[in-house]
Amino acid sequence: MIVAFTIEAIITYFIASLFSIRFIEIMFFAGLSFALGILFFTSSGGSISGFQSSQVSAQTGFIQKRESFVFKRGPIFNASVVFCLIGLVFFILLIYGVIPPVKN
Repeated sequence: MIVAFTIEAIITYFIASLFSIRFIEIMFFAGLSFALGILFFTSSGGSISGFQSSQVSAQTGFIQKRESFVFKRGPIFNASVVFCLIGLVFFILLIYGVIPPVKN
């Protein structure tokens, strides 16, 4: 979980430096993106597998059994959610002016 959190922080830092904005300004959005991406790739039986089953059925004529959606929650997803929640707190503090804007 710590490794996933660190990797997400490093990626967010590089994105922030690429666009010349503060790390905490995009932390929530990056965490949300990481969490949704991990949810998409670690779950089974979702829309992607349904699409693939439909493609195989159309090409071969064999009807496959549909898988029900199964969400596999693991430490990497938990780290992404924690990263997102910390980013949300910082984002709310930025909006309410508790954290002052950057002076150029």
